[in-house]
Amino acid sequence: MTEGFQPIPLRFWRTIAGREPVRDWLNELPLEDRRAIGRDMMKVQIGWPVGLPLCRALSGGLWEVRSSLPSKREARVLFGFHEGELIALHAFIKKTQRTPADGLTLARQRLKEVASW
Repeated sequence: MTEGFQPIPLRFWRTIAGREPVRDWLNELPLEDRRAIGRDMMKVQIGWPVGLPLCRALSGGLWEVRSSLPSKREARVLFGFHEGELIALHAFIKKTQRTPADGLTLARQRLKEVASW
């Protein structure tokens, strides 16, 4: 490992009221599922750029971390980058093959908001 190497900092998108919806969502999951997602996010922070099957580029500067959970479900964390930080924008449990359009729209809106910080 390179001396002085630092993982990419991770921040959670925050509402004006100070809520962090992705962190709140994570905290509602079972402990083992949270750990699996945390390990996957850390792999992205440490090993960027990371490709499939863990990480996939979406459009408009969005990326997704693809986690297979111990609860036999699939989770996705949508993120973008801003000023050298990885910003967790939206997260959900996969229920269909396609990423829900409303989730993508929400993540894109949040990424635009982050760009104006």
